[in-house]
Amino acid sequence: MKITNTIKNWHHLLDQKNPDLLNEILAEGVVFHSPVLHTPQKGLPLTKMYLTAALFVIVNESFKYTKQILQDNNAMLEFETIIDGIMVNGADIIECNENGKIVDFKVMIRPVKGLEMIQKKMLEMLNK
Repeated sequence: MKITNTIKNWHHLLDQKNPDLLNEILAEGVVFHSPVLHTPQKGLPLTKMYLTAALFVIVNESFKYTKQILQDNNAMLEFETIIDGIMVNGADIIECNENGKIVDFKVMIRPVKGLEMIQKKMLEMLNK
């Protein structure tokens, strides 16, 4: 199951907090589905930009994955984090290709208050 190694590499990237490792795990034509944007973001440059911002906004000392489901080339990773005192719950839904590279990455976030705060912080980071 390719997804097992892909998710292992994803966890390593988060532990290292090293966005350069995205080049090793994302496919060139990867598609990113944001919980905020209405259209999928296509391609490595856009996906890397959004995941890098998320790495520094969402992944903090309270961030942890609470559930993990792996099946075929798909994974669902449920997470929790606290940002500015707000508990955020979400899921990363990931699909990899036969080479173990991520081809589809979807992020779901709740509650709305948490989503709005993450949107604001992500925009601040992306506009730097």
